[in-house]
Amino acid sequence: MAAEDEIRKASTQFYDGLNRMLNGDGGALADIWSHSATVTAMHPIGGRQVGWDAVRESFAKVAELSSDGKVGLKDPLIQVSGDMACEVGIEHGQLKLAGQPVTIEHRVTNIYQREGGAWKVVHH
Repeated sequence: MAAEDEIRKASTQFYDGLNRMLNGDGGALADIWSHSATVTAMHPIGGRQVGWDAVRESFAKVAELSSDGKVGLKDPLIQVSGDMACEVGIEHGQLKLAGQPVTIEHRVTNIYQREGGAWKVVHH
């Protein structure tokens, strides 16, 4: 399988996990993320998290407050260089956050790194 196809598959896993998280599953993203101390996340509803423990905790907090969520990626562009890959696009969707409806429509960058033969998210 070509590396770009592998990233598309990893992206699908990532967005499947995000959708489960937006419906209350705080652990849904553990398998697709690297558990490194150097991973980062910058959520539209929060600050910057560094390290798997902080990233995992941020997703768990969102899961506690979220329901009826659905998010997807429009117009993705993938660039692969060796064991690193970058995906950019527009996230779109909706959810209820603490019972209030929220619309998602923003630019996003996802960075993947190959670890032990599998692609893992290292930045969102």
